[in-house]
Amino acid sequence: MGLFSNLKEKIKGSNDVDVSEEQAEEYVELSQEPGAQPDAKIIVRPFTIEDFEDVKPIIDVLREGYTVPLINIRPLKDKDLVELKRAVNKLKKTTDAIDGDIAGFGEDWIVVTPSFAKIHRTSQTAEVKEEIEAPSPEGQ
Repeated sequence: MGLFSNLKEKIKGSNDVDVSEEQAEEYVELSQEPGAQPDAKIIVRPFTIEDFEDVKPIIDVLREGYTVPLINIRPLKDKDLVELKRAVNKLKKTTDAIDGDIAGFGEDWIVVTPSFAKIHRTSQTAEVKEEIEAPSPEGQ
């Protein structure tokens, strides 16, 4: 008998049950939690805000926690600055409630992240303020 065979016999002992079989019986299969998504992946999804009502689907996906919305605010910015301020304030309040992060990049885009992600700030990304500044008369 070889060295490995002797060692295997000593491990088995008098039970004649393999160690791996004993361990396999100790495992318990657990079911998934209700509502849990298997293999959940993060989605980066573009949105366009043309009026205040377009904020609701963005808020819904933020609360689910698996989507990073990239929001084009240009159509509403051109149309109605008061509505744009309302929309951005609503997004900011929701972002604060979910402990997320929100930032603008460029003049026409906002990115919002769930709580597990933070936005790297540079000169190209600015923190979204409570109010959007109106364009200067010279720029029109």
